[in-house]
Amino acid sequence: MESDNSTQITEFILSTFSDLQKYQTALFAFFLLILLITVTGNLVIIVVTYWDSQLQSPMYFFLGNLSFVDICLCLVTAPQMLKNFMVDLKRRVISFESCMAQIYFFLTFANVEDFLLAVMAYDRYIAICDPLRYVVVMNKRLRFKLIASCWLLSTANSILHSTLTSQLFYCRSNLINHFLCDMVPLFTLACSDTTINELVIFSEGSIVVAGPFLFILVSYIYIILAIFKISSAEGRSKVFSTCSSHLAVVIFYFGTIMFTYFRPSSSYSLTKDRVASVMYTVLAPMLNPFIYSLRNKDVKQALQRLMAKMNSV
Repeated sequence: MESDNSTQITEFILSTFSDLQKYQTALFAFFLLILLITVTGNLVIIVVTYWDSQLQSPMYFFLGNLSFVDICLCLVTAPQMLKNFMVDLKRRVISFESCMAQIYFFLTFANVEDFLLAVMAYDRYIAICDPLRYVVVMNKRLRFKLIASCWLLSTANSILHSTLTSQLFYCRSNLINHFLCDMVPLFTLACSDTTINELVIFSEGSIVVAGPFLFILVSYIYIILAIFKISSAEGRSKVFSTCSSHLAVVIFYFGTIMFTYFRPSSSYSLTKDRVASVMYTVLAPMLNPFIYSLRNKDVKQALQRLMAKMNSV
């Protein structure tokens, strides 16, 4: 798959687990099942939070938006991956323009999730640490402003990174050892200097990824301190249960993203990076609905009411 060192590559080939050739059919079935579960599970969350009158609080408004972003994030990567499982390596082609577009949309949805998880932490902070002002502070106008800010910041970040990545000169090879177009594996194929690209990831990327993560940590420090002030064990348990689902999602999601991006491209490892990418692009969107529904009594009761209404029709 080597290319002429003087020629700019116009298309790439995604390896997509080509080292596991004999398991391609099984992998196709496995990831197709994950895709179906992801779309179905998150659609159910969206429908329930919109339909049920008892889930009209800000927390569930943000949860519905998170489910929408999870669907988008999965659809950016999964269809291309599934198609590649059914063809040989030489036909796993993606054009340069489509590759850059995938980077843009992938980063947009991933960054929206970063900011949205931070917004959800802020929502929990206000609800637990300042409950008397919760309804006033988290009004409808502020909610929509927060969601709009998530999308605007994410779009600006995605434009920056996709533009810088598209400006690199690729001539070493057109084989991307990944199941999607992503910045780090592409840097290993670039003949031009990637120092600026990596510097932007570590500097600006620290604001976009580490910033929301640190904000979440600080929010939970105050939340935990507030929980300790609750006199009854039952009250502490009830408050903690509303936060544990969100905290589990945060640790799983941010941990794999930081492992993937916040290290030099010289330390790129096909196996480790591929596993980490699968975790936050495929598994996290699938697990989020289950984490929130299984550990949330209100969501479970809303699901029961929805099922009862559907059965009565």
